Amino acid sequence: MLDQETDTTLRTRAECERCRKTLDGSSFEVRTSSSSRLRCLRCALTFGPLVRRSAIVALIVGTILTAINQGNIIIGGDFPASLYWKIPLTYAVPYCVATTGAILNGRRHLQFGKGNT
Repeated sequence: MLDQETDTTLRTRAECERCRKTLDGSSFEVRTSSSSRLRCLRCALTFGPLVRRSAIVALIVGTILTAINQGNIIIGGDFPASLYWKIPLTYAVPYCVATTGAILNGRRHLQFGKGNT
């Protein structure tokens, strides 16, 4: 049976491995080639491999969607002002979707208390 001091230590033990912020209930697992680490949301969103992977997905999917949706306008030589905001959004949406999927896949609920080591 754990005493109150040990129980309190377990409740406050988990912290982000990058910024050292105390993780209170949920954290996000990021994987490297050799291990996995717990991070807060801010540090998980700025994790280099995740950003690179999401950027690659955005580049590929955004280019395909731009070609499908705006290709005839671009090839025709006409470039209306509305494309200045439509094309960046076409790349931003797949980036957000890929990042959200990775973050939700890596979400971990921390449970502290008796019986956990």
